[in-house]
Amino acid sequence: MGFPGTWMTESESVVYRVVPKCACSTIGQIMFYSDHGEFFNGDIHDAKAGMHKWAFEESQSLITRNVQHHTSYAFTCVRNPYSRILSSFFDKICGIQRNGRRYRGNLVPMLIQKYGIEVGGEDGQDDFDQIKSFRRFLLFARDTIRWRKPMDPDIHWSAMSGHISTFIVNGGLYDKIFYTEKFNEGMQQVLDQIETPFEVDLATIPRFNESEGHGPKRAHPIEDYFDDLSMHLVYEMYKRDFDMFKYDFENPGNKLPIGEIDLDEVHAKLGD
Repeated sequence: MGFPGTWMTESESVVYRVVPKCACSTIGQIMFYSDHGEFFNGDIHDAKAGMHKWAFEESQSLITRNVQHHTSYAFTCVRNPYSRILSSFFDKICGIQRNGRRYRGNLVPMLIQKYGIEVGGEDGQDDFDQIKSFRRFLLFARDTIRWRKPMDPDIHWSAMSGHISTFIVNGGLYDKIFYTEKFNEGMQQVLDQIETPFEVDLATIPRFNESEGHGPKRAHPIEDYFDDLSMHLVYEMYKRDFDMFKYDFENPGNKLPIGEIDLDEVHAKLGD
C-alpha cells in the first residue's frame, strides 16, 4: 500500500502526511518555500515538481526509504471534526471548484435528488437553508462511511484517524501531530526541529486557504448546525478522531482541543 498522501521536501528536510481540510495548502506551500525560497505559483496540490509526492511514481521509492528508516522529521496536522465536516460541505458540496465545475461531476445533482439538499443555486451564491441542507449532507456522509453507499467516503470527510493510520501501519512514525487551531505554534515546533535550505518566518507567511471563495459564506455559528441527531451522526463517524486528538465532542462550539495528543497512544491504536 505504501504511503498515500505523503509529501516530502526535495531536500528531504521533512516528511508530511496530508490530511485533507487541515491546513494542507498552507503546509505544502511552507514546505515548498523552505526548499526554493519562493512559493509555488498556484494551488500546491497542482504542483508537479519541486516536491516529492506519493502520487508521483518517481518519488515513491525515495519516500518509502526515508519513512521506513525514519530519516527525516515526520509530522501531520489535525482539525476539530465539527469544523472539518462543515468546511467540507461548504467547499466541496456548495462550492464551484477551481476547474470551474462542481466537485466530482454528478455528486451534487445526486445529493439534491436523493437527499434533498440545496447548495445555493448554480454558482452557490443564492440564499438557502444552510442548516437544513448541511444536516442532510451529514446523513449522506454517514452513509458513505458506515455502508460505503451510495459511494465510498471521500477523502475530505473520511476520518482523520484513517488518513493518519496508513502512515503508521506501513512503517512510519510521527514526530509531531499538531492542531490547525493552533497552527503557528505547532508549525513553529516543526520548523524548530528541522534544517531547511531557506529560513521560514511564520509571521510573514500568508494563509493559503484554497477552498475560500469556492462556496457560500457560513451564515451561522458552528454550533447552530449541530442538533442532537447531528452530533450523534458526527460521533458515529469520528469517534476515534475525538478520542485520539482530544477534541470536545460535547460542545460543537468549542473548536479547541481539551487535552494533549499522546503520540505513543496514536501509534499504538492506529498502528493495528
